[in-house]
Amino acid sequence: MAHPDDAELWAGGTLARCSASTAAVTIAVPHHAEPGRDAEAAAGAAILGATLNQYDRPTMATLRELLLAVRPEVVITHPLRDVHPDHRALAETLVAALPDVVITTGHPRRVYTADSYNSLTLDGPIPAHTIIDITDTYDRKQRALAAHASQPIADHFGPMAETLARLWGSRTGRDYAENFVPLPVLGRLPATPAL
Repeated sequence: MAHPDDAELWAGGTLARCSASTAAVTIAVPHHAEPGRDAEAAAGAAILGATLNQYDRPTMATLRELLLAVRPEVVITHPLRDVHPDHRALAETLVAALPDVVITTGHPRRVYTADSYNSLTLDGPIPAHTIIDITDTYDRKQRALAAHASQPIADHFGPMAETLARLWGSRTGRDYAENFVPLPVLGRLPATPAL
C-alpha cells in the first residue's frame, strides 16, 4: 500500500480475518516523512495481527526485493486507476515488478486490488467481485484505523470506511464487508472465489 493507513482503510477487516487463520500477514508500506506516521503504521499492523514491513521508496527494485523475500501467496494493492496519484503509482510499480518475481518464485499466486475513495476509480465505480465478510473483524479494523491519530480518522476516513463496509456488506446480507477485484498474474486470474 502507498500510505501508512491504507491497509487498515481498504483491507483492514480482511487482513484481521486472515491473520486469525493463516501463519503470516505482512503489511508493506514505504517509510513516511511525517513524524509519527511509521509508529502509527506499526500500531495499526499489530492490532490487525500483521507484521509491518517498511521500505524507503516504492521503486520496481524495492518491490521486487520485498516480493522475493516475503513470497506472498496473495497480494492486495490499490486499483491501477485509483483516484489518488500515489495509489496509482504504487500499483503500477508493483504490477511492473510481478512478472519477473512470479517466473522466479511462482509467488504471488493471486493479486487483488482493494477499494478506493467512495468505491470510485478514474474510470468509474469499482465492480463488485470478491466480497469478504468482515462483520467479525470490523471492530479490529476500526481500532487499527484509529491508531493513525495524526490523520482525519474520526471526521473523514472512519465514516468513509464504515459507509463502504456497510455497502459491501449489504450486497451479501452481512453487516460489514470489503470488496477486492482480481488482477491477472501472467495472464491468469485466480480460480478461487475468496482471497
